[in-house]
Amino acid sequence: MKKIGFLSFGHWTNSTQSRARSAADVLLQSIDLAVAAEELGADGAYFRVHHFAQQLASPFPLLAAVGARTSKIEIGTGVIDMRYENPLYMAEDAGAADLISGGRLQLGISRGSGEQVEEGWRYFGYAPLEGETHADMARRHTEVFYEVLRGEGFAKPNPRPMFPNPPGQLRVEPHSPTLRDRIWWGSASNATAVWAAEMGMNLQTSTLKNDETGKPLHVQQAEQIRAYRQAWKAAGHTRTPRVSVSRSIFALVNDQDRMYFGRESNSQDTIGFLDESIRAVFGRSYAAEPDVLIAELAKDEAIAEADTLLLTIPNQLGVDYCAHTIEAILKYVAPGLGWR
Repeated sequence: MKKIGFLSFGHWTNSTQSRARSAADVLLQSIDLAVAAEELGADGAYFRVHHFAQQLASPFPLLAAVGARTSKIEIGTGVIDMRYENPLYMAEDAGAADLISGGRLQLGISRGSGEQVEEGWRYFGYAPLEGETHADMARRHTEVFYEVLRGEGFAKPNPRPMFPNPPGQLRVEPHSPTLRDRIWWGSASNATAVWAAEMGMNLQTSTLKNDETGKPLHVQQAEQIRAYRQAWKAAGHTRTPRVSVSRSIFALVNDQDRMYFGRESNSQDTIGFLDESIRAVFGRSYAAEPDVLIAELAKDEAIAEADTLLLTIPNQLGVDYCAHTIEAILKYVAPGLGWR
């Protein structure tokens, strides 16, 4: 068995060819798609976070709204850029959204990806400390956030408070007691996957990774996942961690599918650069008739290693079509691979 969810980048474009023409369209359609995915039997509704772009950004209002409209589906992010986050305020937002959803949040966090603006986090009021890189700053914010989620008091109470305080030092509220076990680190390298394991966070892997060996993406990710699990075991954590892999997968079951994605049937991994110094391998898309997809996906070593698969969806094609792409995987592909 494998958990299967969708991952939306939440693009909008003021174009007649897009079903998502505005931010309002994307937000409302994201809620509707999560509801539809739950009805189809999908396990997760995940949303990307990008700043300074016509895409989904501040995630917690959306996560809370999805939580209020659904009852079973996991609700997550992939990923929140921790360079932009106030860890304590984020802990309050996350606690509130998790309580609204009944404890269904699965928060993916990370350093983030390439940006629309130069050093965008500075506009949000954050800057690396002396001797830090922006990636170091993201991990520092993460460590503070992750520690605060323990729910232990750390703030000295006012001796003359507006409202009565419980005894001892105070914590941020509202607090969700189980949320800490549902934090995921989005890792693009083997080293940060090991760091996430040592911290005790779950692992998210994307459709790209730092090219560390020259091997195909799925092989490098499988090796990354195995390194993560080995580090988790060495750290002595008692619970079983979760690992997700994101993929672009489209079952071609009708003419509309073939029109949109038929040309992706010969897709291959590609090489590019996230910035001037980081060489990355970008994963291929999978698009084929269901029986062909089953055979191809059975060879993806990273999917085999993971317990959760996130399907990237073309959100600008609208809720109905995105729900169709999810249903096609659940109905025609997942059973043949033993995922359902």
